Amino acid sequence: MAWVQRCEHLANRFRDPTDPFRIVIVRDMWLTGFDAPSLHTMYVDKPMRGHGLMQAIARVNRVFKDKPGGLVVDYPGLADELKQDEELAFYDALETNDSAVKVLGEPTLKMIARELVATVRKNATIDWTLRENVRAQMRVLVRRILRRHGYPPDKQEQATRTVPEQAELFSEIWAAM
Repeated sequence: MAWVQRCEHLANRFRDPTDPFRIVIVRDMWLTGFDAPSLHTMYVDKPMRGHGLMQAIARVNRVFKDKPGGLVVDYPGLADELKQDEELAFYDALETNDSAVKVLGEPTLKMIARELVATVRKNATIDWTLRENVRAQMRVLVRRILRRHGYPPDKQEQATRTVPEQAELFSEIWAAM
């Protein structure tokens, strides 16, 4: 069997929750772009950053049957790296508004991004993306933060939509940590 075919065969076995093949040690190949919803635990022992880090964590954090989420054992201490990525994503959601950059400046936008990450993270539950009442409450919290910091009203509605969208990308990861 050729190498690529063997890898695909192993991947299919690992995705099958009835197969006894349950432990895999990978270097790079299955850390990103590989989906096995039954996967429960991932041990990370190498530094990772940005999108690759988020994708790797999302591998283990799929809801599957009675499994509400996954567990990430973080040996190298990637939480700080993840926090920077979160703040950058929320900053980017705010910074798309030119008037906000001009009126508030970069330091204030960074402060808003940090506050948004903390607030959204604190209020995001595993199923928050599925429950409209929780999503509505999240938008209210975002609006309050934007108003309190004087975020330009002409773009508040767009930011109030964009920030929860960014949070959805991170919610799977937050639940795993």
